[in-house]
Amino acid sequence: MQVIAKTLLFLLALGLIFTSLEGQSFLLQPSLVFDGQDMHEGWAVLVEGRHIVAAGPAASINVPEGAETISLPGQTLMPGMIEAHSHLLLYPYNRADWNDQVLKESNELRVIRGAVHAEKNLMAGFTTVRELGTEGAGYADVAIKQAIEQGIIPGPRLIVSGRAIVATGSYGPKGFKPDFEVPLGAEPADGDAIIRVVRDQIGKGADFIKVYADYRWGPEGEAMPTFLQEELELMVKVARSSGRGVAAHASTAEGMRRAALAGVETIEHGDGGTAEVFKLMKEKGVALCPTLAAGDAIMRYRGWDGSPETEPERIKQKKQSFKLAMESGVKIIAGGDVGVFEHGENARELELMVAYGMKPLDVLRSVTNVNAEVFHLPERGSIRKGYLADLIAVEGNPLEDISALRKVQLVMKGGEFYKKP
Repeated sequence: MQVIAKTLLFLLALGLIFTSLEGQSFLLQPSLVFDGQDMHEGWAVLVEGRHIVAAGPAASINVPEGAETISLPGQTLMPGMIEAHSHLLLYPYNRADWNDQVLKESNELRVIRGAVHAEKNLMAGFTTVRELGTEGAGYADVAIKQAIEQGIIPGPRLIVSGRAIVATGSYGPKGFKPDFEVPLGAEPADGDAIIRVVRDQIGKGADFIKVYADYRWGPEGEAMPTFLQEELELMVKVARSSGRGVAAHASTAEGMRRAALAGVETIEHGDGGTAEVFKLMKEKGVALCPTLAAGDAIMRYRGWDGSPETEPERIKQKKQSFKLAMESGVKIIAGGDVGVFEHGENARELELMVAYGMKPLDVLRSVTNVNAEVFHLPERGSIRKGYLADLIAVEGNPLEDISALRKVQLVMKGGEFYKKP
């Protein structure tokens, strides 16, 4: 009986500790607060447990007794950023090319690397990451997501696609004799088989479907559409019946047009976008994820020094398509295709969005509130009462210098500190 009594007292004490932690309050007092829409001076944010319970002028907040005040002078508090296009299972191609990563590295090695990448994304201020395909590593992203949710490893909240879907014969690795089957970086599907593949991916944990609407499989290796219009429409129909959306890789105008008409939610890359295609996307409510940083990184790997005088044609075209997208009013989400370049340097995309002509305020909205809206995340992307306490603080004012987003001083996810001044 004495042992039982001691055990009960221990469990009761443990329960009180957990209750105390759950109800712990923090008053965050920065110089500036970006709430997902606008920048404010003189604001404070009160966090209790996992959620924001108050945000506004500091004098208007009723601070509970025992709350810990965290002063953040010279810093901007903002919603945790949302990465729209990541590949946790990839790392920069100047260290190992894509073929070698897919063919020569074990899935076990790649998932360990992916777990490290996940933490780097979180510590860079990205509390939510949309993962656009494991590139030959099966459903490793589902496992990493589960490990984060179970508290086994630190990382952002993940939205995962598992294996991307490609048309038979279009994807890589390539260059092997025809009768030698190599592991592919995505899952082939055609015609009516698309129904089974989409359902199978959903059953294995995909939060959304990623499809390659075009790829480099033309007669001269140029990008050409892969799926027929009706195939893309079937894919979207099946995904929607489960409450999920479809994201489409598309770099050609025709691939983008087919994807938009099919009803995908986002188009990734959009290098060859025209005014007509962007107009169609706006009409259909399809968002663009331009992935500026990926193209920039690849050109640098090929020898470009970043100088405007030697700017490659690919960069010039990208600047032009991005300009057309902004002029069209299509919704632009922020995602850099991180993995092509170093994880943790996600802000590189945001810097290029500004360099290519987007206003810093619109970039901040894109990487927070707009991404949350497009990805159907109602409790994220803004600093409001009742929202998840996914918050970061950066040194300086990103409206004056977007590179301030690299200087992350505080990271909080669900009311828990992962980086604290």
